[in-house]
Amino acid sequence: MALTKDHLINTIHNHLDIQKSKSTDLIESILETIKATLASGEDVMITGFGKFYVKEKRERRGRNPATGEDLMLRSRRVVRFKCSSILRDKINRGGKS
Repeated sequence: MALTKDHLINTIHNHLDIQKSKSTDLIESILETIKATLASGEDVMITGFGKFYVKEKRERRGRNPATGEDLMLRSRRVVRFKCSSILRDKINRGGKS
């Protein structure tokens, strides 16, 4: 099961005992800040969690899988994530604290 934005909103609402509209505003604000920061080309580092960063991918040759036709894929920017050693250790211990 994937963690959804709605689940995050409900978790904040329940754990902090604040109005659901306030928890929605909080999550939306955090996500907008992350998106704006990445769009400007800066990294987003969350201590104990990891770092989101933008990587430039250059133009390259590709193939249409349906037709087998060769084509050129244009250059683009993609968001990557590198988890922190704390998160990596937690995952490798099976979630035990």
